[in-house]
Amino acid sequence: MNIRVFVNYKKNVLDPQGAAVGRAMTSIGFATSSKVRVGKTIEFSVDGQDTPEFRKALDKLCGDLLSNPVIEDYRYEITQ
Repeated sequence: MNIRVFVNYKKNVLDPQGAAVGRAMTSIGFATSSKVRVGKTIEFSVDGQDTPEFRKALDKLCGDLLSNPVIEDYRYEITQ
């Protein structure tokens, strides 16, 4: 299986990098909204089946290692 994890700051957490990118986009003439957010993507492959137990382990991995649950949210996609 291929896993893609998306990690972003929570909506109520200041994203200084997103703000800087938003200002830079405006300065080069790209019309954008004021809500630019920057995150990270982690991709990896694993052997196994997509089961409830696997998703529980994946949630633990995301919450304990790949994100900071105090300030970040995550979501993931699983493909074959």
